[in-house]
Amino acid sequence: MSSPESSAWYRHRLVWVAVVLLVVSVGTVVLTNRSSTRAEPADLPAQIVARMRTTLERADPAQHQHAGHDAQQGAGAEKPPVICGVRVYGFEPAGATTFADVRTVYGFHLCGIAEQKRPWDVAVKLAGPLIMDMSTDPPGIKVVEATAEVRFVDRLREMFPPAYATMAQQESLGATEMADLRRRYDAAAKL
Repeated sequence: MSSPESSAWYRHRLVWVAVVLLVVSVGTVVLTNRSSTRAEPADLPAQIVARMRTTLERADPAQHQHAGHDAQQGAGAEKPPVICGVRVYGFEPAGATTFADVRTVYGFHLCGIAEQKRPWDVAVKLAGPLIMDMSTDPPGIKVVEATAEVRFVDRLREMFPPAYATMAQQESLGATEMADLRRRYDAAAKL
């Protein structure tokens, strides 16, 4: 038989083991929650890129507001898919930490209309700086285009904040995004 002293010691030891396990469990939950809230802002640009790309690819090319770009298709033929690459220059409010907080996105798009068996080099393309209004569903799309009265660069400066206007004059798609765009275009055009 065990003595009352060893029995008390054993219960006391079990209590401490339970306390240690509880502390470790709580610590794991706290660290997991902290790391997931920290990860959200890092993921915000990827969320914006995905929404921009999806919006542009689902929109009719006329909704991109580009004039004079018509894909060639036969009567009654299904419209070819639009395949886009995008680059985000910035968004407002600049301090947004969640996708739901983002109201306006400034960026660049390059889209190809993936007509069957038409290679990228001769595809109809829609490209240029754009502004997306994320407060509407679907997001509103405004592209920068010159008019008879206003040069392209002047129109860009009217529409974009100065820092993003400067970026839009110098940067389009990065190499990785361009390679992904070409791969997805070739698959859609069945090349």
